[in-house]
Amino acid sequence: MPKRKSAPAPKPAPRSRRKAGKLAPSRSLRGPTAEEIACSVDAAPLAALAALIRDLGGAALGGYLEPLGGRPVLLASLPLAAVQPTPFQRDLSPTHAKRLAAKIDETGSFLDPLIVVRGEDGRLWTPNGRHRLAAAKMLGLRQITALVSPDESLAYRILALNTEKAHNLKDKSLEVVRMARNLAKRDGRQHETQFGPQFEAAELLTLGLAYEKNPRFAGGAYSAFLKKVDRFIDRPLAASLRERAGFASRLQEIDTQVKRIIGALQTRGFKSPYLRNYVVARINPVRFHQAKKGDTKAAMPVAQALTRMAAAAKKFNLESVSGSDLAWVAVGAQE
Repeated sequence: MPKRKSAPAPKPAPRSRRKAGKLAPSRSLRGPTAEEIACSVDAAPLAALAALIRDLGGAALGGYLEPLGGRPVLLASLPLAAVQPTPFQRDLSPTHAKRLAAKIDETGSFLDPLIVVRGEDGRLWTPNGRHRLAAAKMLGLRQITALVSPDESLAYRILALNTEKAHNLKDKSLEVVRMARNLAKRDGRQHETQFGPQFEAAELLTLGLAYEKNPRFAGGAYSAFLKKVDRFIDRPLAASLRERAGFASRLQEIDTQVKRIIGALQTRGFKSPYLRNYVVARINPVRFHQAKKGDTKAAMPVAQALTRMAAAAKKFNLESVSGSDLAWVAVGAQE
């Protein structure tokens, strides 16, 4: 009998290719090289700008070709009075400007330059630095650094470039807790209280640990509660992070009870999108606490507050919920 042919050996599986859109680097390179990128302030595109800046009381510090399109840009120091926001950008938020000024003052450095162009009225316009400019004035700066472009149309195209995602609560919390962990590795003996300006708010550390365990954690519902009870811990970072990990675990256990209550309310016909806010507000042991002006003391220790909150969740009275209560919560949330 003729011998059967052996089955062909299986082909090796193809190597996995990086999917398109997964941050794959471009195969083609763009922009000027290191040898080309330097540009004299006396070069034709920048000379007139440099002269204007000197006339206004500023200083032309240097020129370069921006690394994508190779267009010339002037690095300059400008007197604050010489720069105005574009007349068509959003209104100034005094609250944001004050907070920005305070944070810049805490760091002791003003590092983020403005983008500046020539405006239609011959003045220097900043299309994206209104709040930084206001903060610089509040801080009493004589000069402010800027990247000045001779391309006047940039004033109308800057909004298209403002596509960077702003920090939401989750992003900010995760960034803060990762920063704390990195600092703890560098020198775990430094106390958490030493990094208040860097961490911004104590509750961000607790929420960050909760988000690490559960990326879908509803941190926004608990933020107001934590603001009243969570404060920086005067212990070494390594120890404070372990303590906060316990807070985060307890907070997630409370959220499990909150989900149970929400499910029971939905079964009874309550379909409001504000159910979670309502339930968390009802079990919040410090919801009626009003801090006096200038008082930064916690309403109660965070561990005690979590204990009371967990107890309130376990004995939550479903019969006490009314539609009018939820309506008031909705009004408050919209405001």
